[in-house]
Amino acid sequence: MIKMITSISLAATLFTSAAFAGSHAMAPMAVMGQDQDVSAGTVTATKIMAEKNGWMVVHRTDDTMKPGPVVGYAPLKMGENQDVTAILTQPIPKGEKLMLMLHGEAGGMKTGVFEYTLGAKEDGPVKVDGQLIMIVVNTL
Repeated sequence: MIKMITSISLAATLFTSAAFAGSHAMAPMAVMGQDQDVSAGTVTATKIMAEKNGWMVVHRTDDTMKPGPVVGYAPLKMGENQDVTAILTQPIPKGEKLMLMLHGEAGGMKTGVFEYTLGAKEDGPVKVDGQLIMIVVNTL
């Protein structure tokens, strides 16, 4: 009887350990969001997966889908970030497009201080296979 309980206990431990290890695997980096009203001066990404600490950076954009000037940013922690909200630095009219982009926390002079300017390397955009990690949302 003791041997059977030990076997069941060992099997349960192995299963639990495997499930626990799997739950901590890093999901692919991503930025998720939706079209939204930004009249209160903020924009929110519903979920961001980040490989390292970094930033959600809000760029103005248009139909060309090229990142334009930065109009907001918010810090990110490594892993899953839910409902990340950035305060906008200027009014954004209805019908505009905003690019919510994952930026790193690397190359700057100070950790925890957003140092990126358009085209700079400090705290710059994160790319996977040459592609930016971002989503474009329309303002309502």
